[in-house]
Amino acid sequence: MTWSPPIMLPDEFNAATYFVDRHMGEGRSSKIAIECGDVRVTYGELCARVNQLGNGLKSLGVRMEERVFLLLPDVPEFAFSFFGAIKIGAVAVPVNTLLKSQDYKYLLNNSRARVAIVGDSLLPLVQAIPRGELRYLETIVVQGKTPAGTLALDDLLRGSSDELQPAATSKDDAAFWLYSSGSTGQPKACVHLQHDMVVSSERYAKAILKISQEDRFFSVAKLFFAYGLGNGLYFPLAVGGTSILMPGAPRPQSVFEVIERHRPTLFFSVPSNFVKLLAHAAPEDREFDLTSVRHAVSAGEALPATVFHHFKERFAVEILDAIGSTEALHMMISNVPGEVRAGSSGKIIPGFEAKIVDDDDHPVPQGEIGNLVVRADSICAYYWNEHEKTKNTLAGHWLRTGDKYHQDEDGYFWYAGRTDDMMKVSGVWVSPIEIERVLTEHPSVLEVAVVFRPDRDGLQKPGACVVLRNGDGSAELAGELQKFVVERLPIFKRPHWIEFLPDLPKTATGKVQRYKLRGSKRH
Repeated sequence: MTWSPPIMLPDEFNAATYFVDRHMGEGRSSKIAIECGDVRVTYGELCARVNQLGNGLKSLGVRMEERVFLLLPDVPEFAFSFFGAIKIGAVAVPVNTLLKSQDYKYLLNNSRARVAIVGDSLLPLVQAIPRGELRYLETIVVQGKTPAGTLALDDLLRGSSDELQPAATSKDDAAFWLYSSGSTGQPKACVHLQHDMVVSSERYAKAILKISQEDRFFSVAKLFFAYGLGNGLYFPLAVGGTSILMPGAPRPQSVFEVIERHRPTLFFSVPSNFVKLLAHAAPEDREFDLTSVRHAVSAGEALPATVFHHFKERFAVEILDAIGSTEALHMMISNVPGEVRAGSSGKIIPGFEAKIVDDDDHPVPQGEIGNLVVRADSICAYYWNEHEKTKNTLAGHWLRTGDKYHQDEDGYFWYAGRTDDMMKVSGVWVSPIEIERVLTEHPSVLEVAVVFRPDRDGLQKPGACVVLRNGDGSAELAGELQKFVVERLPIFKRPHWIEFLPDLPKTATGKVQRYKLRGSKRH
């Protein structure tokens, strides 16, 4: 796929005017922009609240390029705060709502935010940090129930004008930060620019999913994730569609209830959640109704082919697996409706470019595993305050994704694990993903993660941590699973041990934390 020139935008460009204000001139003032439980927010109300929020931030002394910390659940106030900050030229910094106080201390100090907008349920985590240890924070604005002595977001909105001229920002100005997961160290802030959301909307959401103003978007991935931010916020706003927000945890029953009540046309989730949905029994008298969903989308980690087939068989909905990253903002490679190849990540999105290279950046032969590098105009400008990590990850126009892939003769990309997940066994590179794909085909296996551990001679060998559909596992079943792999893969890819677990450790995005499994006790 050849590289396409950047999407043409005027030099003076503000993302809030594109995603929010534009709808006022296109006749959508009364159309519903956001649904959240019983709450409905029209495009006219969204525009007014964004302006009030922006004016409120200015009244607190927030200036252009200063960071505004957002610790909020998936509620309409997230949209007000995110685009309100961007509209005045400040930098919105949404952060993970599933962290601990010490994590928020690091993020607040790293971002140097003077103002934080915090959900009431999350406020105690911030208040638990000794104020003397927060070097920059001056004001906390509370969304929801507001304790005495704190500033209520509702009061800030009510006291501010609903008229606001956008800051004269450039399309290349910083608009927002997204922190990476930090699975191998402290999180890194990816600095995204005013034009990045437009690129992801045009190249992926419009070109691949064919989104329109008739679409209703529901994302299990939360708004503070790069994946969820597109799915649940700026994709619907890019076309005048409707975002369906769910503030609570994505438990299977809750997810099904939202789908049946709000009738989304596009449903975005992660492989682990699709597995849980499949394992959740329907009522005795009927199946859950997913007939409104025209496309389901998966990202976060590779979607097993068995999950794709089982979901399609049960609900008559195809899952479009894809790969994106916080650095790239959203998808880089994706399956296309009508051309899905189960188990693959799909093909490079038109307008982007991808290569699979060796450790010296030389292209590898077709079919061989190598390092995936991608070129896309939505890639972040740099990591905040991380010069060396920026140079190691962003090589000119190219993003080193840290993923191992191979590409088949038809252009489909097949995930082979993270760079540090690969291991040589008997002198041959072995991908844990390949072994996992086979094991998930066994009827007893619900989920599996393959990791490498040294044997008695210190040689690295693959093993499998398995979550069963039913039962606790046994030596007999472990032997059966090992035989199942040997019948389908070369002998050196046989799991040398099988460990049965009640569940797999995962990040907030649903990615398996393999490093936690490498040292766990064998059974």
